[in-house]
Amino acid sequence: MAPAARQRPYKLPESVLVVIHTAALEVLLIRRTGGDGHWQSVTGSKDFPEEPYDATARREVAEETGIDAQAPGCQLTDWALENVYDIWPQWLHRYAPGVVRNRERVFGLRVPSGTPVVLNPREHDAYQWLPWQHAADMCFSASNAEACLLLPRFAAAASSNLNRSR
Repeated sequence: MAPAARQRPYKLPESVLVVIHTAALEVLLIRRTGGDGHWQSVTGSKDFPEEPYDATARREVAEETGIDAQAPGCQLTDWALENVYDIWPQWLHRYAPGVVRNRERVFGLRVPSGTPVVLNPREHDAYQWLPWQHAADMCFSASNAEACLLLPRFAAAASSNLNRSR
C-alpha cells in the first residue's frame, strides 16, 4: 500500500512576528490552543515565496486576531530585524524534507486602545493586553520576548516618523 499523500503544502521557512501594541505600550498576547499554554504575539509563515513580508504580517494579524492592520489609527512598522532559528523538532513535519531553520521578520503594529480582538479558535483560545515588560516575561519564545523588550525603542521611532510625515 502506498503512503498517504500529503494533504497540505509544506510551510515556507519564512515567517513574520508581529508585536501588536497600543500607544501606551500595552502588548497583545495570544495563547496557543492545544494545552501547551504558550503565550505569543502574532506569528505566521508566508503563503508563497514572493509574498511580501508586510502582506504576510497584515494577513496573519487579520487571521489570528481579526484586526485590520490598515484600519484608521493602525500603523504597521517593519522593524527591519530578522531572527533565524532552528525549527522545533515537533514542527519539522510541516516543512519540506531537509528544512530545519526559519527566517522570521519582525514588525510592530500600533492599534488604538480598546481595539476589539476576535481570535481564530483553531489557533488560539485566549488573549490579554499587558505592559510590554510583563508581555516579555510571558512569551515562551525568546525572539518574541526580545521583540517585546525592543518595543519602546521601535514605537518611539515609528511615532517620530509619523509626526514628521504630517
